[in-house]
Amino acid sequence: MNYKKIIAEKINEKTNMGIENIEKLLEIPPKPEMGDYAFPCFQLAKTMRKAPNLISQELKESISKDYLEKVESMGGYLNFFIDKNSYTKHVLEMALSQNEKYGSSDIGSGKNVVVEYSSPNIAKPFHVGHLYSTAVGNALYKMMKSQGYNTIGVNHLGDWGTQFGKLIVAYKRWVDEEALEKEPINELLRIYVKFHDEAEKDPSLEDLARMHFKNLEDGCKEETELWQRMKDLSLKEFNKIYDMLNIKFDSLAGESFYSDKMDAVVDEIEIKGLLTESNGALVVNLDEYNIPPCIIKKSDGATIYATRDLAAAIYRKNTYDFYKNIYVVGSPQALHFKQIFTTLKLMGHDWANDCVHVGFGLVKFADKKLSTRKGDVIFLEDLLNEAVSRTLELIEQKNTNLENKEDVAKKVGIGAVVFAYLKNNRERDIMFSFDDMLNFDGETGPYVQYTYARGKSILRKAEGFKSQADFSKLNSTEEFELVKLIAAFNEAILSAISKYEPSMLTRYIIDVAKAFNKFYNQYSIISCEDEGLKAARLKLVEATTIVLKNGLSLLGIDVVEKM
Repeated sequence: MNYKKIIAEKINEKTNMGIENIEKLLEIPPKPEMGDYAFPCFQLAKTMRKAPNLISQELKESISKDYLEKVESMGGYLNFFIDKNSYTKHVLEMALSQNEKYGSSDIGSGKNVVVEYSSPNIAKPFHVGHLYSTAVGNALYKMMKSQGYNTIGVNHLGDWGTQFGKLIVAYKRWVDEEALEKEPINELLRIYVKFHDEAEKDPSLEDLARMHFKNLEDGCKEETELWQRMKDLSLKEFNKIYDMLNIKFDSLAGESFYSDKMDAVVDEIEIKGLLTESNGALVVNLDEYNIPPCIIKKSDGATIYATRDLAAAIYRKNTYDFYKNIYVVGSPQALHFKQIFTTLKLMGHDWANDCVHVGFGLVKFADKKLSTRKGDVIFLEDLLNEAVSRTLELIEQKNTNLENKEDVAKKVGIGAVVFAYLKNNRERDIMFSFDDMLNFDGETGPYVQYTYARGKSILRKAEGFKSQADFSKLNSTEEFELVKLIAAFNEAILSAISKYEPSMLTRYIIDVAKAFNKFYNQYSIISCEDEGLKAARLKLVEATTIVLKNGLSLLGIDVVEKM
């Protein structure tokens, strides 16, 4: 039962404003005593030629009270108090019956959505910055899937470009095969750094690197085999991280996948008269949009990642006929995507309007106490392992007898890191602090997971209790506020999707956990003597755990049954 829609229909009967327009205007009052929904009458003042407070009073008298406890006029607002008994019964029974499906919908049915995220560079470390794209992208992927969209997760691997020429030179001269097998990313990083050090002394190495990459582009056997080995070794390491995060992709089509598709793109741009020469390079001029030119081919005739991105976008449209094509890539790349999307539109591809860049900030550290293997590169695997280790220490202090402590520490520790990345607006920088993110009392992943475990503990203690729930007795402010939050789950997901902002769902989950703990600390549940009220409170607890579990799952975080 959609009470917001019911109220909108009642108002529409008297105003003819349109149900959708009214739904957009309906607000949640800042205080519970002001009602459950409020409608501002100011927009009607012009058409009805009356003061908003008079319109509010007039509507109050004429609107039917079905499903409502009362309607009040408060200044220029019309405030609605819904019938708590029927509302609570409806919300909790729906959450309990739908269970793991609660919060989902089929609003996106029949629409394909491509989400590109993570996209680390082959032969380079999977560092802490990559988790931002990975966590945001995975959350968007899961949220959209839950709303019926056919979602395609793409890991657009950085597996092409002149750096592979450099790596091939470095491999042939300095590789330690034993180290490469043992810790491939470390060894590839070592020889890559060594190449740049040596190239400063001997610039001819740069020419040699370009030659090897040209051979790779031409499909020469030696270079292709070396490149494939580096890619295989890198993916093996990356998959360790993805397994820790429980992330899988539908496509691993990286930059190399489009190497044979770029000529057609260049030809199309040229046929449409968009190519111009600039200092020997071929570019698309974007001056009229106040955007720097989009470079299609460098002066040496080589294509760059812009060309590959154009080819990738066209391929995705042809392959998936997407409703949205989402790029979860750092905010510093905003200009690059403006160039790509504008170029696509100039090529006549109006679907470029359905391409979306979802940017995000940087990850910063208040200190550098976390050990690193190389300079300022903080390996994500090290960070996740450190989070698990610290969580295990905290668990052993709090609950020494807990079963499966290692598994709990893994889920809570990794969940804490992911939650911290998703807690605030994605365009904000993250100041990384283990003390903050592993705090069981703050607005953190462990706080929400502990709240879930607390709810499950209550339900285990009540096993075997049978009595008819009397929902009319859930009439305290704390109980009803929690019910209203549970009812708002789907709305929170849809809001997060509409803004491509997982933090909106994360903040909602925190609000649910806070509301539950407020209820838990104020009212007896297991020891409640009124059996009808006890049964109703247990239903409220169970519905809360369903929302917390489903919500955390959409963020890519596992729950634990005991803590």
